[in-house]
Amino acid sequence: MNDALWSRSATELTELIEQKQASPVEITESVLDRIERHNGTLRAFLTVTADQALDEAKAAERRATAGERIGPLDGIPYSIKDLEDTAGIRTTYGTKLHENHVPHTDSLTAARLRSSGGVLLGKTNTPAYGYKDMTENLLGGPCVNPWNTSKTPGGSSGGAASAVAAGFGPVAQGSDGAGSIRTPSSLCGVVGLKPSFGRVPVWPGGDYWGHRVHNGPIARTVADAALLLSVLAGPDPRDPLSVDQAWPSDFRPDPSGAPLRGLRIAFSPDFGYGEVEPEIAELAASALPVFAEYGATVEHRDPSWANPGPFHRVIYHSGLAVRAETEYEQHPEWVDEWLTEIVREGRSLTAIDLKKAETERGQLYDRATEFFSEFDLLVSPQLPFTAWDAGSGRGRTEVGSLSLYPDFRRSFMCYPFNLTGQPAITLPCGWTTDGMPVGLQIVGRWHRDDVVLHAAAAFEAARPFAQRWPELG
Repeated sequence: MNDALWSRSATELTELIEQKQASPVEITESVLDRIERHNGTLRAFLTVTADQALDEAKAAERRATAGERIGPLDGIPYSIKDLEDTAGIRTTYGTKLHENHVPHTDSLTAARLRSSGGVLLGKTNTPAYGYKDMTENLLGGPCVNPWNTSKTPGGSSGGAASAVAAGFGPVAQGSDGAGSIRTPSSLCGVVGLKPSFGRVPVWPGGDYWGHRVHNGPIARTVADAALLLSVLAGPDPRDPLSVDQAWPSDFRPDPSGAPLRGLRIAFSPDFGYGEVEPEIAELAASALPVFAEYGATVEHRDPSWANPGPFHRVIYHSGLAVRAETEYEQHPEWVDEWLTEIVREGRSLTAIDLKKAETERGQLYDRATEFFSEFDLLVSPQLPFTAWDAGSGRGRTEVGSLSLYPDFRRSFMCYPFNLTGQPAITLPCGWTTDGMPVGLQIVGRWHRDDVVLHAAAAFEAARPFAQRWPELG
């Protein structure tokens, strides 16, 4: 069994540990062997903590033997995106400036994962400060997609999604400021959940009052995503905007579809202001009968808001100009061309520009609230096309007649829900004729992460995908 343990879901592995059919050490050794064989090709990890992982696995094995497991993640391998501080472990933020940086303290997210008893495999690859939707930086070669190693896994949690898709651990922590969990999860054929804003508190955070970053799970199954969320979620006073309500530690999404009866679902292939390749739109639309069979009412309806790209760009670029300021000023040679352009534009913006953009963000929230008063869920493709070439600079910039640069149009169905803070999940809805995965997005009302997870679990039960693996040789 040891050879195949890397392919098991976290929920399966925790049952095997409980039943004494597999040990945390056996599981960890199986996953580490998989990483050793294939990470050189995929570059999903920037740092692998193999010795620490084995030590943590041995401690988990002792707890399991004594019947004292801490919780369902105890003894289960996981990874952390290299934007999160990890005490005693190199944390680069995807930059040359911090290439050898070793924090003294854990971030809140890293601390919660550490206290779960899970086994930390290492830190996953990310672009500098998580600034773009391709996982490339100046620390080494680009991270690539397990389904086609000439393609990008997306970003900025591309290392995490590539790792989960390749069997480098069943679950991974990611973060999403403009689609950075959902984009790579969609491109790599795995589950990625952006929880409600504040569901998973962020610390240290700096700009607590203005950020849009959501920490959350990337996993092979919806149940595994819910399991990791149960470890990450819950209020903390260090994040003043954290949701002040406990998330159930034993939450399990119902795959029977029973909670979908009576739900009102809107489907939009392009939000009315984007453009999507026909094959992608068709695969997403093919999901609709599943929801109808489970008792939901499905209606084709575009959202009620205009393209928020221009004002989102102001918010995003001004924030990155602050984040990358030190590196830009002290070591401009360590800032790539695209980020340099973003920083320069961000520095040229005025306080009035930013305040107008923040006001427009509030107006978008009002429009979204109005739209979701009529619908429980919004379903759409996650992206307008599948993975583009890795190492290609800005990557693909058009679909049909529509230019996808510069106003974040490649992720035009992602970032609106960073601005509104609503929960959104992506999961595979099919594969294209050339064998690349396509993601379906399910967006819920304010703080209704439970409904989003139930809908995703029902779709997964009808269209199982977790046993489909890329061929890595």
